[in-house]
Amino acid sequence: RMAGGKVVTEFIRFGHLKIPSTISFYRTSLSFAFVNKSPILPGHVLVSPVRPVERLSGLTPDEVSDLFITVQKVSGVMEKLHNATALTVSIQDGEEAGQSVKHVHVHILPRKKGDFENNDDIYTELATHDKVKERKDRSLQEMEEETILIQNLIESTNKYKIK
Repeated sequence: RMAGGKVVTEFIRFGHLKIPSTISFYRTSLSFAFVNKSPILPGHVLVSPVRPVERLSGLTPDEVSDLFITVQKVSGVMEKLHNATALTVSIQDGEEAGQSVKHVHVHILPRKKGDFENNDDIYTELATHDKVKERKDRSLQEMEEETILIQNLIESTNKYKIK
């Protein structure tokens, strides 16, 4: 696959999928954050443990801690980047909860007043957005451009410097 004129050779496992490392904007030894192929709202990103575990209960205490510290850091960056006034942070933990990729992942969605007519409609959208046949996925280039934008903000904000 091509990415920005270069062949993508590094991938990150996300359940049954392999995602290009070029769409991951933050990584620790236990967690990684990446842009969404089909975002519900601008800035809708995902945070996942590096180890492919299907359910939250299968994570070690260190993985849970790192996952949520990463969620907290990424949330602050995404809220700032999108001038949001709130966030929806959600885990669909199991198929009956709407989980479509069998790998724990946390959805982070920057929110603004009026982004949904009925505020709770976001949960219906989360449960169905990746199951719609007509969904329009973003191109690799679009996702990489967003990744670079987020990385630049992280690097310019001392509070969220990548170590």
